[in-house]
Amino acid sequence: MKLLEGKVAVVTGGSRGIGKGIVNKLAEHGAKVVFTYVSSESAANAVAEEAASKYGVEVVAVKNDAADPAQAEKLIEDTVSRFGRIDILVNNAGITKDNLLMRMSEADWDAVINTNLKSLFNMTKAVQRTMLKQRSGSIINLSSVVGRSGNAGQANYAASKAGAIGFTQAIARELGSRNIRCNAIAPGFIETEMTEKLDEQTRNGWIQNIPLKRAGTTEDVANTVLFLGSDLSTYISGQTINVCGAMLTN
Repeated sequence: MKLLEGKVAVVTGGSRGIGKGIVNKLAEHGAKVVFTYVSSESAANAVAEEAASKYGVEVVAVKNDAADPAQAEKLIEDTVSRFGRIDILVNNAGITKDNLLMRMSEADWDAVINTNLKSLFNMTKAVQRTMLKQRSGSIINLSSVVGRSGNAGQANYAASKAGAIGFTQAIARELGSRNIRCNAIAPGFIETEMTEKLDEQTRNGWIQNIPLKRAGTTEDVANTVLFLGSDLSTYISGQTINVCGAMLTN
């Protein structure tokens, strides 16, 4: 059973890792998907072509920086022009520039806040007009367990992801009367191209601190996005769901 038949989804940062998993999961369940990338055009086009061929829906890769308000607006305008509506927005784009606070540059602080947090503001503000007219929509923001617990050497990242949770709660209250839902997902240790670069000792150290004793997969996160984007979750809004194997339980 396809849970998103006839729906249109926009995903920021969909060319690799968690974003790629989300794009494929939404397409698998019948959604037409527009996703963004900032670099790596060939990789993004390969994701779009593979998903479209495999699942028989339109999947479009667009070079776009959601941290730029004008680009965010254009992405939404072009998507509505092409498909007539937007049912799901997944704010997934994110970067890290880790360092101890004493060594963290202002540029690294600004880059992480702009990509991880300002992009949520830009995209949500741009899409709300369409969703308000429809009187429906699901906005899903990717946060992190680090946004709830903090982590040494990640003050910029933790601040951006904590901000995503507060933003989610505010938007859920602000747009709820128009049947627009907003939720956040806080992944824990997820196997991606980034975690593959970790040495075995570091990786095993992380896993030992996870009660389920395994790393998460991109599909674990994508399945949660599917749930929140579908009609299975029509009375869930303003919440943050930890996808972390009980690494964090509050």
